[in-house]
Amino acid sequence: MKWWICHSTIVHFRMSTNSFLLYGANGYTGELITRYAQQYNLQPILAGRRKEVIEPLANQFNYPFKILDLNDTASLIAALKDVTLVIHAAGPFQYTAKQMIEACLETGTHYLDINGDIAVFELIKRYDEAAKKAGIMLLPGAGFDVVPTDCVALQLKNLLPDAIELDLAFATLGGGLSHGTATTMASKLGEGGAVRRNGKIIRQAIGKKGMWVDFGKKKLFVMSIPWGDISTAFTTTGIFAITSYTGVPKRTFNLLKFQGLFNWLLRTNFLRKYIMKKIDQRPAGPSDAQRSKALSLIWGQVKNSNGKKIAIQLSGPEGYTLTTYAALLIAQKVLSGDFKTGYQTPGTAYGEDLIMEIPGVERKVIAS
Repeated sequence: MKWWICHSTIVHFRMSTNSFLLYGANGYTGELITRYAQQYNLQPILAGRRKEVIEPLANQFNYPFKILDLNDTASLIAALKDVTLVIHAAGPFQYTAKQMIEACLETGTHYLDINGDIAVFELIKRYDEAAKKAGIMLLPGAGFDVVPTDCVALQLKNLLPDAIELDLAFATLGGGLSHGTATTMASKLGEGGAVRRNGKIIRQAIGKKGMWVDFGKKKLFVMSIPWGDISTAFTTTGIFAITSYTGVPKRTFNLLKFQGLFNWLLRTNFLRKYIMKKIDQRPAGPSDAQRSKALSLIWGQVKNSNGKKIAIQLSGPEGYTLTTYAALLIAQKVLSGDFKTGYQTPGTAYGEDLIMEIPGVERKVIAS
């Protein structure tokens, strides 16, 4: 360990290492990050609450492990003092991000997560000054939420600097949901959607707007949803009007026209617990075979006050595969000293071409 004294302030620097703490290693995405870490010459220290699942996983891959509860602040701080970086993969992040971030600020540990929740991005953004003072980077959304869409948003802004509107859409051909993603979605059933207008986040009905989008590989119907880019793309681009969309069957969009009649039911504890039980009965996530055949699709478009439009079509690996690659790629950069302090998005930290460092990604610009 090294110490540097400057203007009566003592700053602690850790030795360069390829190790990082992976909290939530036993989750679906955490396990994928564990499996792929060696491809990036990284060695995770696996961590989570349950020894009965963390220890066998650590033994399988011959990695060190720690048993930690996020609410045990002293143990969490002690664990983070040994590492330069944590990848936080244990959601729902509305319940877990705050504890981890505050411990990272205490120990001077860089923070990445795979969150996609608007409210969590907005929460973490409030720690920007504290992170700068601690000399660390806070970069949530280091996976499919929101690396590809954020890079597309930044490229579009660079191509049309006077853009006043930004639309972003994503869809998946094949694949499926993990328990963690499904649980997070279930916890927000009946709560509606969100867009950004005049620079402010505005609540509105989920699926208020729908349209057909040409993703290049396929034309699909999409509807508006409260995706993380409502927060992150504003930070990255400064565009005041942002809407996010996802691919859905047209019948789902039509059904949501009546959501005012049943949203109250979706918010009841009874129904949410019932849905959670059904989620637990399903596979942990898509199989390796499903992931290898699936494809993620991204589309973005900006428009300026004169009506000029520019669009981007992007395709890449299935969402969980892309998340794994992106999180490890960014971790590798941080551990090599490539980072910006404070709150960052993928775009503000690493630019529009970060996504092109992911294997299998293709991108096309379309000017109207």
